[in-house]
Amino acid sequence: MAMTLRLTEEENQRLTELAAAEGRSKQEVVRSALADRWARQQKDQQLDEVIRRVLPRYRGLLDKLGPA
Repeated sequence: MAMTLRLTEEENQRLTELAAAEGRSKQEVVRSALADRWARQQKDQQLDEVIRRVLPRYRGLLDKLGPA
């Protein structure tokens, strides 16, 4: 699916410089950034899920240890 990405002049210049430095197209740089951000979000969601599952189990111990 095609999409138009509107950037400020400064953002466009940064993207151009980054693409040149990496020897990739601007499209490849943007797609890579999107994939990286999505992967980080997925890891954050997984961590949140683990904390919600595990925290109740250790709540008593954490309360005894006190604030960090």
